[in-house]
Amino acid sequence: MKSETKLQNEIRCALSRYGVVVRMNSGLFLTPDGRPIRNGIPGIPDLLFIGPGGVVVWIEVKTDTGQLRKDQENFIAMLQKRGHRTGVVKSVEDALRIVKEALHVEV
Repeated sequence: MKSETKLQNEIRCALSRYGVVVRMNSGLFLTPDGRPIRNGIPGIPDLLFIGPGGVVVWIEVKTDTGQLRKDQENFIAMLQKRGHRTGVVKSVEDALRIVKEALHVEV
């Protein structure tokens, strides 16, 4: 099974043909001397797609066995409540389908 990072990179490359793709880093990182640094917003989706005409799609990437954490579920629900397009994807094809639907491009 491929890693989530590898899958994210494949998705970023595929979606870049249709618009801008931003990796939304979030988490806990350690400095070289071991100090913890928290970065980003807990639960924010992995990728932000920005297409022509201002089309925006938030994409959470998971491996075949990956599960959403509660903070991710909450963040996605908040985005949807405010009218944003979101999707949880497990493949490049899933991501392309969601973005093409948002762009009204034939799948």
